[in-house]
Amino acid sequence: MRNYYIVVLFLGAFFSAKSQELNCQVSIILDARLEVTNVEREVLDQLENTIYEFMNNTQWTKDKFTMEERINCNIQIQINEIPSAGQFKGFMQVQSSRPAFSSSYNTTMFNYQDNDVQFSFDRNAIFVYAPNQFRDNLTSMLAFYAYFIIGMDYDSFSDKGGTKYFTEAQQIVNNAQSSGFAGWRSNEKGKNNRYWLIDNILHELFTPLRECNYHYHRKGLDVLYDDKVLARSEIFNALNKLVKLTSTRPNSLNALNFLSAKSAELKNLYEDAEAKEKNEIVNLLKRIDPVNSERYQQIIN
Repeated sequence: MRNYYIVVLFLGAFFSAKSQELNCQVSIILDARLEVTNVEREVLDQLENTIYEFMNNTQWTKDKFTMEERINCNIQIQINEIPSAGQFKGFMQVQSSRPAFSSSYNTTMFNYQDNDVQFSFDRNAIFVYAPNQFRDNLTSMLAFYAYFIIGMDYDSFSDKGGTKYFTEAQQIVNNAQSSGFAGWRSNEKGKNNRYWLIDNILHELFTPLRECNYHYHRKGLDVLYDDKVLARSEIFNALNKLVKLTSTRPNSLNALNFLSAKSAELKNLYEDAEAKEKNEIVNLLKRIDPVNSERYQQIIN
């Protein structure tokens, strides 16, 4: 009987450890032109495993997730430079998705390339996230994207449901302001970094984008299986919420990121729609994202 309880406790601990919020796949890629030693390759292999454990085994919220409820995401880091032993530079591609109800379809929620990736990592190092504290750049970047991914997911299930997770991500940005690493400040070249990602999502002006996220997924994609015509109507109404935002803030990072993630999906979604419905959605998409008008024209062609 005692052995039975030991097994139960072991399995309970195992599944608890494996059932956090994220189901994150991690890959480290080396620039083909980069020459690395066997030791450096071993360190990078360990880095990949350490990131995997950190993202998947950290408890990011107080909510309970089953294995099936975890948020699917991917982190791919390309190393372009190794300035010195244990120092790495490159970029990071971050993606997340969520399933549509009553189907096996997964929709892209977030797809972003962070070009300001610089960090140090030594053999046997571990990552520990400490709220209200900047420990190292890579830990802060990973924690930032964990909370941003969770916030986007929660926003898609309830109106502004991700606020507290976006707020946590904003606190990470604030803690990193004086670190000296790129990507955390408002006064860097352009407005394509972590600071602006989180500033925009929490700014009142961008409320329509968060409302769009909720309506697009919960009232659009989630009813697609039951009523495709109704789903497309709700998706149109959701995207229409972006008209005022994109006229006030054309080419805003977050709006363009959202639309880019949905472009291929919209083409497939309207593939069998009537000509009138196709023209309506294409005219709307061209209005809110004129730079990519040719891409949306493919919905009609």
